[in-house]
Amino acid sequence: MSDALWKKPARAQAAAVRAGEVAAAELVEDHLARIAEVNPVINAVTQLLADRARAAAAETDRRRAAGAELGPLAGVPFTVKETTAIEGVPTTFGVERFRDLVARADAPPVARLRAAGAIPIGHSNMPTMVLAGVHTRSVLYGDTVNPWDPKVTPGGSSGGDGAAVATGMAPLGLGNDSGGSVRIPASFCGVAGLKPTYGRFAADHRVGPDDPSYAAQILVTDGPLARTVDDLRLAYEVLAGADPRDPRAVPVPPYGEPLPGPVKVAVVADPGGHGVHPAVRAAVERAADALRDAGYEVCEGLDVPRLDDALAVYGRLTRSEFATTWPVIKPLLGEGGHRYIELGMDEAGPAELPEYLRLTGARLGIRRDWAAFLDAYPLVLGPVFTEPPFIPGDEARDAESYRRVQTAMRLCTATSFVGVPAVAVPAGVVNGLPHGVQLIGRAYREDLCLAAAEEVERRLGVPTPIDPRP
Repeated sequence: MSDALWKKPARAQAAAVRAGEVAAAELVEDHLARIAEVNPVINAVTQLLADRARAAAAETDRRRAAGAELGPLAGVPFTVKETTAIEGVPTTFGVERFRDLVARADAPPVARLRAAGAIPIGHSNMPTMVLAGVHTRSVLYGDTVNPWDPKVTPGGSSGGDGAAVATGMAPLGLGNDSGGSVRIPASFCGVAGLKPTYGRFAADHRVGPDDPSYAAQILVTDGPLARTVDDLRLAYEVLAGADPRDPRAVPVPPYGEPLPGPVKVAVVADPGGHGVHPAVRAAVERAADALRDAGYEVCEGLDVPRLDDALAVYGRLTRSEFATTWPVIKPLLGEGGHRYIELGMDEAGPAELPEYLRLTGARLGIRRDWAAFLDAYPLVLGPVFTEPPFIPGDEARDAESYRRVQTAMRLCTATSFVGVPAVAVPAGVVNGLPHGVQLIGRAYREDLCLAAAEEVERRLGVPTPIDPRP
């Protein structure tokens, strides 16, 4: 790899554009050249917005020449998952039916990144309708390849963003996460990812004019991916805040009061005691040592509260909602795309209305117990996925493989269910594959998660960008 602009962090790229050291046009062209070089192998960027990105860069350079103050992400390219609207571009969800579903306006997070000076350079791949599995494979665009090893998945559902960021096609990606969909590709691709607190970022997840149902409203949060935690912090500061387009977004300050004394970190290497691969446990231990070295009070031998309850309620709520629209959605998923959801439905069918209503109440009790735990331990350190990256499509092969993948992502699922923030950060490379951990925090304390993740990164290193490996 040459010493190219695309290798620099987003903060450095924006600073160079603001200072006039680099033209935004040059920065965009450098990333377009990188996309042309590696995307034919990786297949992470789906709809390339080259002409639009060039026009936005030219406008940035014109404004700088006129003496205008540029934003904190001036000229920085970013990818946007195929679920998330970019004005004037189809939001396809990876299916033929929506190939011409042109967005009338930017989704709120895209608008915020644009307002800060960032430039959308392309949509990014995902599993079909986000429902076809954990591997990033869509009917419309095919498979995305893990740049570390093409034999394993890059994860999903924001796998296109994870692979694009890892290979330098963009320094930032905008994904979303309802049970690990930002954090799993971050872990598998060797980058960092933020799942914010429910209500921290404004969003719009409508498909057409109607708002999504209850579970999709409370579980899905948009979140950035980046190669460094500092770049995650930069994106977080831009994305946080209330917005009239999303009444769920709240005006909580992005940074809270410092906590007294050394911050306690509960280390949960094997959530629920369901098993963890030795390489993953070792990654958690490396991260724990890094935090201990940084002055945190690392507390071993703990577990998060009511993990199995959270997983059971999450699964029953989501499957109940899938069941109501399944006859319409199933034909969109292509050959075999239905298997992942149906394997889940085989384990627990949809709830009748009285049971469904009981489950919505059960969520509050589980959140209350998590809040009490996080009051005692402001941070939790645990795995993103309790196994190494798996073979593409293995999650939908049969009931046993489905359960294995669901079990491996259990801490991601539970934290999405209770709505707390988490930052995934690399914690080493073993046998040629990156292994990530996550720092989970109190509601609206993303700042604590980011600070701890930075300490891990400072001691264990930043493994990307990389060239695709055979």
